[in-house]
Amino acid sequence: MAASLVYRLSSVILIVLLLFIMLNNEVMVVESRLCERRSKTWTGFCGSSNNCNNQCRNWERASHGACHAQFPGFACFCYFNC
Repeated sequence: MAASLVYRLSSVILIVLLLFIMLNNEVMVVESRLCERRSKTWTGFCGSSNNCNNQCRNWERASHGACHAQFPGFACFCYFNC
């Protein structure tokens, strides 16, 4: 009888411990901040965010890039991890 109680108690403790570990992993996700900077290698009108993204990633080692409005037109902006 006592062995059965110890087995049940250890099973409950194991389940609680596993739940704690799973929930703890979810909390530890760290969000990285992105800093925006106008591309230093792009020239002219930015009409394709896909091309801007490729240039930022390949030439400037940025996380990604996109075209955004900047007076008087559109410019390529690169995003880096801060």
